[in-house]
Amino acid sequence: MSNNIRVAILGATGAVGTEIINLLIERNFPLSGLKLLASSRSAGKTIQFKDQSLTIEEVTENSFDDVDIVLASAGGSTSKKWVRAIVDAGAVMIDNSSAFRMDDNVPLVVPEINPHDAQKHQGIIANPNCTTILMGVAIYPLHLMQPIKRIIVSTYQSASGAGARAMEEVKTQAQAILDGDTPKPEILPYPLAFNLFPHNSPILDNHYCEEEMKMVNETRKIFGDKDIRISATCIRVPVLRAHSEAINLEFEQPFAVDKAKKAISEAEGVTVVDDWANNYFPMPIDATGKDDVLVGRIRQDISSSNNIELWLCGDQIRKGAALNAVQIAELLIEKNWLGK
Repeated sequence: MSNNIRVAILGATGAVGTEIINLLIERNFPLSGLKLLASSRSAGKTIQFKDQSLTIEEVTENSFDDVDIVLASAGGSTSKKWVRAIVDAGAVMIDNSSAFRMDDNVPLVVPEINPHDAQKHQGIIANPNCTTILMGVAIYPLHLMQPIKRIIVSTYQSASGAGARAMEEVKTQAQAILDGDTPKPEILPYPLAFNLFPHNSPILDNHYCEEEMKMVNETRKIFGDKDIRISATCIRVPVLRAHSEAINLEFEQPFAVDKAKKAISEAEGVTVVDDWANNYFPMPIDATGKDDVLVGRIRQDISSSNNIELWLCGDQIRKGAALNAVQIAELLIEKNWLGK
């Protein structure tokens, strides 16, 4: 890959932005320059990058003039505010917010599933929702072999999905409870330590929340199959980092479990953890800090011969956000799809 790529991280001080910085180092990303952008509150602070001390800059209209790729992870309103400046500067924005995911003119990309869609970009590529990415990587190999007709998924989503401050809030709440005090929610609507509750995104008219409908709509777009029937229930659980999902897949005809396990084990970005003898399957504590999605409990649904079930855990900040964005950037460079 070219070593002349200039990258800006929009939202460099957040949990995902911090992880992106780490990944650029770990993956030896071909950088010729790195610009760290954030709000005025963070401007002037420094972050260590390899042997350099980089100063965080406040984002302005001119921040993108000398940039090839913008890795944006500062929220939908920020992405919408700066998208025109980014595109007009000739850069490609890989956006981690939900702002553009369902725009017909914006590719929604998971490199293990639909890398070819990235070539169609018009200056913007959307990073899917974390739960959508984790599920898609695990089940797409099966969809290629035999189209999935229906997906029933329940998610168990860690505090990391709400950001670094939510993770700290859970720690504080846990200590408060252990000390006999009443935990106080500030970032999340209810106490999460020693508790769980349905995902706190807005409830829609169909009585599904936004997070659940993201899984429905985004999976259909990424898979290129608008006919897949999908129902999701998303729950926030008192885990610091890494999401889990229980998935039931319906096919037109039976899908042998050993065949499914083999396909998943051979898929890129997946590690099978399926130790039935010791009742050992994927756990968030094992998935934390890992690139791969951990998949296990691959089994026949005893209620339907055409259904199989599985369980997965994946690091929400890593593959569910930062890693997927960096992989998209690497894909653009490798395929010469930046468009400059």
